[in-house]
Amino acid sequence: MDVNKMTVSVNKAINTQEVAVKEKHARTCILGTHHEKGAQTFWSVVNRLPLSSNAMLCWKFCHVFHKLLRDGHPNVLKDSLRYKNELSDMSRMWGHLSEGYGQLCSIYLKLLRTRMEYHTKNPRFPGNLQMSDRQLDEAGESDVNNFFQLTVEMFDYLECELNLFQTVFNSLDMSRSVSVTTAGQCRLAPLIQVILDCSHLYDYTVKLLFKLHSCLPADTLQGHRDRFMEQFTKLKDLFQRSSNLQYFKRLIQIPQLPENPPNFLRASALSEHISPVVVIPAEVSSPDSEPVLEKDDLMDMDASQQTLFDNKFDDVFGSSLSSDPFNFNNQNGVNKDEKDHLIERLYREISGLTGQLDNMKIESQRAVLQLKGRVSELEAELAEQQHLGRQATDDCEFLRTELDELKRQREDTEKAQRSLTEIERKAQANEQRYSKLKEKYSELVQNHADLLRKNAEVTKQMSMARQAQVDLEREKKELADSFARVSDQAQRKTQEQQDVLENLKHELATSRQELQVLHSNLETSAQSEAKWLTQIAELEKEQGSLATVAAQREEELSALRDQLESTQIKLAGAQESMCQQVKDQRKTLLAGIRKAAEREIQEALSQLEEPTLISCAGSTDHLLSKVNSVSSCLEQLEKNRSQYLACPEDISELLHSITLLAHLTGDTIIQGSATSLRAPPEPADSLTEACRQYGRETLAYLSSLEEEGTMENADVTALRNCLSRVKTLGEELLPRGLDIKQEELGDLVDKEMAATSAAIEAATTRIEEILSKSRAGDTGVKLEVNERILGSCTSLMQAIKVLIVASKDLQKEIVESGRGTASPKEFYAKNSRWTEGLISASKAVGWGATIMVDAADLVVQGKGKFEELMVCSREIAASTAQLVAASKVKANKGSLNLTQLQQASRGVNQATAAVVASTISGKSQIEETDSMDFSSMTLTQIKRQEMDSQVRVLELENDLQKERQKLGELRKKHYELAGVAEGWEEGTEASPSTVQEAIPDKE
Repeated sequence: MDVNKMTVSVNKAINTQEVAVKEKHARTCILGTHHEKGAQTFWSVVNRLPLSSNAMLCWKFCHVFHKLLRDGHPNVLKDSLRYKNELSDMSRMWGHLSEGYGQLCSIYLKLLRTRMEYHTKNPRFPGNLQMSDRQLDEAGESDVNNFFQLTVEMFDYLECELNLFQTVFNSLDMSRSVSVTTAGQCRLAPLIQVILDCSHLYDYTVKLLFKLHSCLPADTLQGHRDRFMEQFTKLKDLFQRSSNLQYFKRLIQIPQLPENPPNFLRASALSEHISPVVVIPAEVSSPDSEPVLEKDDLMDMDASQQTLFDNKFDDVFGSSLSSDPFNFNNQNGVNKDEKDHLIERLYREISGLTGQLDNMKIESQRAVLQLKGRVSELEAELAEQQHLGRQATDDCEFLRTELDELKRQREDTEKAQRSLTEIERKAQANEQRYSKLKEKYSELVQNHADLLRKNAEVTKQMSMARQAQVDLEREKKELADSFARVSDQAQRKTQEQQDVLENLKHELATSRQELQVLHSNLETSAQSEAKWLTQIAELEKEQGSLATVAAQREEELSALRDQLESTQIKLAGAQESMCQQVKDQRKTLLAGIRKAAEREIQEALSQLEEPTLISCAGSTDHLLSKVNSVSSCLEQLEKNRSQYLACPEDISELLHSITLLAHLTGDTIIQGSATSLRAPPEPADSLTEACRQYGRETLAYLSSLEEEGTMENADVTALRNCLSRVKTLGEELLPRGLDIKQEELGDLVDKEMAATSAAIEAATTRIEEILSKSRAGDTGVKLEVNERILGSCTSLMQAIKVLIVASKDLQKEIVESGRGTASPKEFYAKNSRWTEGLISASKAVGWGATIMVDAADLVVQGKGKFEELMVCSREIAASTAQLVAASKVKANKGSLNLTQLQQASRGVNQATAAVVASTISGKSQIEETDSMDFSSMTLTQIKRQEMDSQVRVLELENDLQKERQKLGELRKKHYELAGVAEGWEEGTEASPSTVQEAIPDKE
């Protein structure tokens, strides 16, 4: 494709008319990128367009660029990355406009930048986003972490698409038929690309979320589900609104999303998901391209056909002018039979002539169409030649004009050279004038700085007065506005003077630069002497105006001083009159806050007997944290009370402490009541009564703060005693999983990690012993199967060793970076839940290794089942995943040890897959060797065994269903027991130790 044709198409597609981009121009641009294998020509043309000053050009550029990213050559993305920062700057610039196409261009540019970043990070995704399920799995590299990150990036991508979608609809007046107007179609046209992108992104997010739910706990993906629900609702609404527009009905078939979103918590719901498909109908040919015959041609053909028929008729039957043309009995003595034969022959001839006439019509039509096409081509060539001729003429005129301009410049240069000495002398005089003006400007700046300091002092005094007085607010505001107007006037005048000086400085620098250019290169023309004289005269006039302005400034400064003195006198009087009012307001405010706190605590006490709390279940940990918060609040309240008694003006901290005490007290009472619902009856009653007594003591303490006399004797000893009682009862209700002393947690982590390493070493040794026994006692296929299975088990143990070492390194890094000045034991004690997760994960890994070795031993001996070995290997993979999750929960994202841990986790997964594959392969080989021999069986025996096999199949299917139900109950019970042992509570987030239970077995 010619570069000129590409350039013309880009300029035609991106113009200032408010109409949609023509498809033929956009298609030519797309073909041009494939022809040149890039977008160099496109960007060379676009860089010459004023996109930053014309919103319509920018909007159409975004539309064409979006099409090129979707359907253009893959190198379009590479050639466009260098302009990514320019697109961001342009997006921020257009974002300042709130009307017209400004906001639309800003959002569209942000979408294009997000699209470029997404495809740069994920090069496996093509520009049109069309991928198969296998390609989607390859994009994630079978790593759950990659799928997790890929889903987040797709959410961001889809959010930008929906934002543009929604903004375009909001900018249209939907009460009118905007889709049939050119302005409406100009805004709606880019949404076709958005609809195509959204359909693919929605489909991929659904599939990725189902994949993530099969590998991660549901609680971990709660944020993903919430974000998907929000985008699902928006996308469904936008698809519904778009399908009702007349503009889209003839261009695209928009899919409809299901009534309800997919249920990701049910794995079988993936089979119910239907990928949305956007259909673009084939383009209908224009009516102008249909073969149409001219009306005169048809009339001529009909007339000639009629004449031919009449001549034939007259030759046979005589002239039609006779009185009875159809009286065949009286014509030349011909009998009736001969006339019938003649009529039949004539009919046949007429049929033949009619066929020839039809062929002539078709040939004439084809010839007319060919001639019209040729005429159109010749007209196009003629127009192009005329355009080239005009362009050549314009070029000649331009070159002639340039030649004349060069001649004139040469003459001006010679004149400038002669006047160079005079110009230098005048430039020195200008420098002297500039020095004097600069000194005057320094004096003005100093005066302005004094005014600003005085302005700051007055503003500070006015701010203090505004806090102390309420009734005089209006008067103070008027004074402040008056001073602000005067100050603004002074600042504006100073700025004007500064601008004048800057202009003078800039003009002087320009003069120097022009002098240097005249010295170095005589090819450039200089300004004439008259221009310099004019500029010097202007400088002299501006100097006189500056002197006048300086005198006016002195007068204004005197007026400002008088206004400042009067303002200070008024403010001093206002402060004296408001002192008593502020004191009364302080007492009123303290009484109001205290009453509000009492009402909040009384409301919490009244809720102790409310039936609405019966269905609530509280957390003992939450209750203890609330008690600790109240204790800290009481200490701060005592400090603020003492501070208030020493300095009554400082009441803000005391009010804050009273409000916080009321809020925390109410939460503690309600949380204690909710916690008692899960406790045995006797401790529950004690805890409820302790909370009630604490509320009463708090009310008594607040009542002692009513007057200053009683405030001095207020005591919080009774409140602390009640809090100690509530804390003691709460600690007795803690789950038994927290019975381990916190100072022992650090030692227990090291012991469990060491025990796990020892278990892995012991398992490796046992596997080697089992392999030695198998080699000594087995041969043939059985020995081959045993060696392959035990070899894969050994590889799995080696991978787990690497994982444990990486986990230890990461834990050490976490402790060193997070403990500060504390010891490692104190760090483990402070993060007890995280520590218990590590302990649980370590136990699970060691136990899984021991069980797998036992299963492998039984399989080698011929007493075990291959399925049991596969289940054990998967259980080890789940346990290591639990250890990885527990280790990385507090790690930094950029940690090198975290990267090594993730690589070790992938190695464990690969080793587990190898164990499963070798087990399945070995099972198949064993079954092939044990195949049945049917050669000696009769038909009756075969039929009998067939029936027995069918009965066995039904029994096994029934047993499978029962075992699956039993497995579900066991997992549910396991989850409940693990939750009680590790201190989980309802409504709290699962600890890392729940990762194993949340990962389902792959059937």
